[in-house]
Amino acid sequence: MPIREALPEDAAGIAAVHVLSWRAAYRDLLPGPYLDSLDVEERTATWQARLTAPERSAVLVETGPEERVRAFSCFRAWPDEEFDRRTTAELAALYALPEVWGTGVGRALLAASAEALVATGFRTAALWVFAGNARGRRFYEAAGWRADGEAVREETGGRMLEELRYRRDLFS
Repeated sequence: MPIREALPEDAAGIAAVHVLSWRAAYRDLLPGPYLDSLDVEERTATWQARLTAPERSAVLVETGPEERVRAFSCFRAWPDEEFDRRTTAELAALYALPEVWGTGVGRALLAASAEALVATGFRTAALWVFAGNARGRRFYEAAGWRADGEAVREETGGRMLEELRYRRDLFS
């Protein structure tokens, strides 16, 4: 499974993965009209800006045999003062096209992301996952991530949803 750093020309592929994965993964959590309103072109512009920003998050893509983006991850130093930004990273996103769920693409991308974080000097990582996203929670738990007891409630798509923080030691 080819995994590499994202390039600005990957923005449209990343945006498509982002929108299609949200529509499939969160269909029972978020209102249908909200999910239907997610716009690939709008997300493409957002990802283009992110991928060309001087101080950008790291983004990896898995491109599959046809060299089209099938999954992506995005990570950075932890964004607030709660953890040491030099040693703790945030896995801000990891999404895959629904057609590759269960094929190992996500596991490979998660492993490559952990390797990249270690190579950058991070020792631990954390992420936020919707409490109601049972599939996502099982995915992270199978890879050694554990809920650390921290939860927040945020509005997404007009619904208040609980997010759980998961953490992992990158050297285990």
